[in-house]
Amino acid sequence: MNIDIEKKELLNLIGKTQNIVEKRNTMPVLVNILLDADLKRLKVFATDLEVSLTDEVEAKINQPGKVAVSARNLFEIIKRLSDGPINLTKKENNWLQIKQGKYLSKIVGVSSDDYPVFPTYSPQAFNKIGAATFLEMIDKTIFSVSSDETRYHLNGVFFEISQEGLRMVATDGHRMSLINKQISQLNSPIQQGVIIPRKGLHEIKKILESFQSDVEIAIEGSQFILKANSTILMIRLIEGKYPNYQQFIPTKLPLKMSLPRQTFLQSLERVALLANQKSKAVQFSFSQGKVEISSSNPELGDAKEEMEIDYKGQEIKIGFNARYITDVLVSMKQDIVDIELNDQLSPGLLRPHGDQQYTCVIMPMRI
Repeated sequence: MNIDIEKKELLNLIGKTQNIVEKRNTMPVLVNILLDADLKRLKVFATDLEVSLTDEVEAKINQPGKVAVSARNLFEIIKRLSDGPINLTKKENNWLQIKQGKYLSKIVGVSSDDYPVFPTYSPQAFNKIGAATFLEMIDKTIFSVSSDETRYHLNGVFFEISQEGLRMVATDGHRMSLINKQISQLNSPIQQGVIIPRKGLHEIKKILESFQSDVEIAIEGSQFILKANSTILMIRLIEGKYPNYQQFIPTKLPLKMSLPRQTFLQSLERVALLANQKSKAVQFSFSQGKVEISSSNPELGDAKEEMEIDYKGQEIKIGFNARYITDVLVSMKQDIVDIELNDQLSPGLLRPHGDQQYTCVIMPMRI
């Protein structure tokens, strides 16, 4: 293998692989990425056996070939080289020579035959979705994913494709986030929902954040597949049955209030500074036209703040984890947030004002 490639193109290509490669060394070969030069293009493959990525860029291929090298070492070297063309040459014993101007280095590689086989897929079953829409759905659910590895089926977001469109749901048992979005055309057959793991969602986010137009998505067997131009991301789905989330959504809640989202968020963040550092418990005292937010911690002190709201119901005091509320408020863009309650022991429901597509449910705390 002998190629010439612009630094900017190469750095962008291998930069996408940095968080995918296995850092824990359970399989030494997984710290590497596979470079495959052929037909005027350089392809890169990266995998940790759970999340796999491939991409390609144009390059001057003087001699085709393949080699697997350390993702981190190659990235750190290329990052520090000057702008302009770089020459990569595979040497004996799978070493990779990197040359630019008077700079020359060789890094240890491994045979491409020792690198895991990249998953395959059928190109027929893809649905299109706007990158901004998909990114919004992830941002509004990923914070509710459980980090408790003993409940592995909650370690991801539940994803459904139906005639109504797309739905994503996440819960950790204390809170739940659900969002629905319409898509213009369904190409693939409707399947039952799947669970996309947290790491895969973070990699999807990185691709979507740098992409403006539609991406293509598909579910095939145990894989979730995302295509964005030349980038293909494949994620192994979490096996297991997701809980019946519909039963966690409270209905017919009699106490309804509307609050200015940004003012509410800022007040809550100030009061939460003196909340218990572990539980983050904050009390909300709702009465006609106002809410008092208060916190107390014997080791730190106490705080309270009152703000005007749109509420005409009976008085109620209820405690919530402040972080759970702020996560929801930060994920919203609307100016007004609606809160619906039943009593101090029942879960509360939060939605953007006038938007039934996004629903968050939070369990109360005893204070």
